[in-house]
Amino acid sequence: MATTLGIDIGGTGIKGAPVDSETGELIAPRHRILTPHPATPEAVASVVAEVAAHFDWTGPIGATFPAVVKDGVVQTAANVDKAWIGTNAAETFAGATKAAVTVLNDADAAGYAEMEFGAGKGREDTVIVVTLGTGIGSAVFSRGHLVPNTELGHLQVRGKDAERRASELVREERKLSWKQWAKRLNEYFALLEGLLWPDLIIIGGGISKKSEKFLPLLNTRAEMVPAQLLNEAGIVGAAVAAGHASARNRPVPTPTPPIRSAPPGG
Repeated sequence: MATTLGIDIGGTGIKGAPVDSETGELIAPRHRILTPHPATPEAVASVVAEVAAHFDWTGPIGATFPAVVKDGVVQTAANVDKAWIGTNAAETFAGATKAAVTVLNDADAAGYAEMEFGAGKGREDTVIVVTLGTGIGSAVFSRGHLVPNTELGHLQVRGKDAERRASELVREERKLSWKQWAKRLNEYFALLEGLLWPDLIIIGGGISKKSEKFLPLLNTRAEMVPAQLLNEAGIVGAAVAAGHASARNRPVPTPTPPIRSAPPGG
């Protein structure tokens, strides 16, 4: 059984668990530590190391991060400490844990999990995973391949970033009814569909466990379903990504040349 440690870094908590990469199942109860404030690179790296130490982990690690991440380097800071911009998160976490760490956008990680083990498994058409939480995250897949760092929560709706009008945090802060929130979500999904014409939209984030409250109020051309992995999606997806990275970096054995017998009379 191949196992990888997945760590999901969020605004309120940092949680992780070892994951069976063949089934997507957590093989130990997840361990969660409150996200430090301010969530500077050094402070977050210290907590990531604590999570790894909890499992006595020495193998590869996958970690999510709520920002655009390219080659391990954080490019944006919409919902995190500005000190992260330009920080090589992969190297920072590797230094703290003494292990190889793969870092990717949090919504992309959730998308990997749903495509490998959840609501998107086996789909070869265009699939968008939308996570509703502090912001709006997105992961776009075409023929099973991820288009990384899409950040579609920043599409403009009525002159504002969509996530500033329709995230789960906005629903809570403004005490919107399910119907009022659904109206805002419908505006967002209409824009999303007009641009990308997805065949399936998967709704993730913690609110997906209450999907019966709002999914029936949404009107989309695409099929829309709740995510299946719920709060474990980030952990599982981070582990999947790290497993893929580890496989890509594994040295390919040099084939042994066949032994040729000498020709007759040679």
